[in-house]
Amino acid sequence: MMPIAARGWSAAFALAVLALPWFGHEDPVVALFAGEALPLVFLAGDRLWLLPLLVLPAFAQFAVRHDRPRLLVATAAVALAWLCLEGFAINHRGWTWQWLGVIFGGKPTQPALGWGALLYALAATQLAAIGLARQGWCRGDAFVLGAILLILGAILIFVFSPVMTVLISAVRDNNGNFAPAEFWAKFTDRSIWGLECLTGAGSCGAAWNTLALAVVVGLLSTLLGLAFALVALRTGLPLKGPIRLLSLLPIITPPFVIGLALIIMFGRTGFVTTFLYQTFDIPRSRWLYGWPGVTLAQLLAFTPIAFLVLVGVLQSVAPSLEEAAGTLRAGRWRTFRTVTWPLIRPGVANAFLIGFIESMADFGNPLMLGGSFNVLSTDIFFAVVGAAQDQGRAAVLGMILLGFTMAAFTAQRLWVGRARYTTVTGKGDSGVPPPLPLGLRAACYATVLPWLLLTVVVYAIVLGGGFVETIGRDHTPTWKHFLIAFGIDHGVSGWFLSGSAWNSFITTMWLSALSMPLTAALGLITAWLLARQEFRGRGAFEFLTMMSFAIPGTVIGVSYILAFNTPPVELTGTGMILVLAFMFRNMPVGIRAGIASLSQIDKSLDEASLTLGARSWRTFRLVILPILRPAIIAAMVYSFVRAVTSVSAVIFLTTAEYQLATVYIVGRAEMSEYGVALAYSAVLIAVMVGALVLIRLLVGEQRIGRRSANTAETAPVGLAAS
Repeated sequence: MMPIAARGWSAAFALAVLALPWFGHEDPVVALFAGEALPLVFLAGDRLWLLPLLVLPAFAQFAVRHDRPRLLVATAAVALAWLCLEGFAINHRGWTWQWLGVIFGGKPTQPALGWGALLYALAATQLAAIGLARQGWCRGDAFVLGAILLILGAILIFVFSPVMTVLISAVRDNNGNFAPAEFWAKFTDRSIWGLECLTGAGSCGAAWNTLALAVVVGLLSTLLGLAFALVALRTGLPLKGPIRLLSLLPIITPPFVIGLALIIMFGRTGFVTTFLYQTFDIPRSRWLYGWPGVTLAQLLAFTPIAFLVLVGVLQSVAPSLEEAAGTLRAGRWRTFRTVTWPLIRPGVANAFLIGFIESMADFGNPLMLGGSFNVLSTDIFFAVVGAAQDQGRAAVLGMILLGFTMAAFTAQRLWVGRARYTTVTGKGDSGVPPPLPLGLRAACYATVLPWLLLTVVVYAIVLGGGFVETIGRDHTPTWKHFLIAFGIDHGVSGWFLSGSAWNSFITTMWLSALSMPLTAALGLITAWLLARQEFRGRGAFEFLTMMSFAIPGTVIGVSYILAFNTPPVELTGTGMILVLAFMFRNMPVGIRAGIASLSQIDKSLDEASLTLGARSWRTFRLVILPILRPAIIAAMVYSFVRAVTSVSAVIFLTTAEYQLATVYIVGRAEMSEYGVALAYSAVLIAVMVGALVLIRLLVGEQRIGRRSANTAETAPVGLAAS
């Protein structure tokens, strides 16, 4: 006999076509009078292609009542397939494909799908899961099957489908027609692949600039991160606290603020440039705007991420192996070269790949400092918002950028992901790591101390620059920049928020807070499925869940515009599209946090609950969730932090109604209002610090940095790379 849940979902299946509006509209009142905001049962008479969707709930009711699981699965599959087919075949202009118009004639139109269609798809998915469970799939566990199908469907809609839309749009012209010749012309454009820089006749193309920058930043950030990790763990330098503080900086800092601080220091009128000119008569120049400036900004931003990875790798090296080498009379340098280095080599490769992909995806720093040095991420932006508004070119550039990052992601999966350099076992290991070779230690000190000083100066500018008249020139304390952004005045109607930043700040906070529990729930349920359940296609399922790590934020933004600007799913200009972008961009954070915690929980707890008769949902709710509380808190707060500081994925999706903090800061910086931009950045950093303090209070002794390092070591791209 079918479970009670089957009857509930079959009732929801019928409710979706009988009571809820099938189409969605911006103005429900106007749509109601126009006869559009109605349930499917009132619309199918004029739109005959909707009739199959109307009758399928009756088949589902019959299958549930007579315990026909095969019929139930078939009905749900047909319902989902037909919903997708009719949704994509007809849009607001008529037939999506010309050949349909030739066959059927006419020019039918329909708006975007609404709440009725959403409930219809959800009910069909869960009924399919129940039917498969009744046939023995996943040991007959309907909750596990329902979670797999629901998460898989969400990923296909909000990750895979937008990316495919970018790829398809690349081979179409601006009118939507298939144009392979136009695609080839855009793909082979000299501004993308040109090599004039090698002959001195001009600049290189954006693709080569992006690739070269990513390689250099990946290599240098890895070396710097390794130097910091060696100093923190293998020396007695009394600066370990400030060095470990670096591990939090990329988490709490908006991604373009470092570039802004560098402009204030080394720009043509920067205070360091002015000092050098007045003291040593060194001419002012624009060296910062281009490859050197972008490289320096990205190194400051991504070196702490490499440190996060490598400090965990070094901590996992068993000291007894190094002591054994010393016992065999190997010197310090030979021990490091033949024992320590081979053991940390996978972590070094992982750190390089993280820096490589982060550099590829970076948008804020090239926008601030790029000058005439073009990279793919900024070219995509200007292709969308520039005077030409060439979405086809943006799609081609996004495809190239996606190809680069996916190639690096795949290389990491094939090489580093399969490497096993296990040194920590269940046996005790009380050895002490040997000192570093003198030459290596001196090189680490010579690298770390100046870099640490530069980092301190940069963040002093970020935190204090908004509260002086003009940073670098007039350091008279003032609140004017802060009041421009966050002023509160009293008028005839009482107190009101007069600052220009309040709208973006409030919008950012509530959208980030809304996405926070959704991101954590989606990520942790996925982690539970990957860590505790065995099912066919598990490897492909894991790859899809982690794919958003490898997709640059710029490509995500462009793909969402292309995919959700027209029916059947129309979200552009709404707050929901921003929430969805936050969710699926940061979902891997919850996945890795959950897997890290579940790996420490013995499976016997789950088995004991199942032995006592509890189903998977009850076991998950009463046994797993209470134990995962630290991971839940960490995933929620971390996803909140990343949503607040996001820029590349959402800069295309914001509107006047839904303006975000990072977009506001970029706009102020482009107008040279550095004081306001820095004051707002300081407020955001304070909010982020408060969120991280909340983690400490609620999670206790768990270390966020260490978790990130361990996670990045095992994840395909790493927690820190999100």
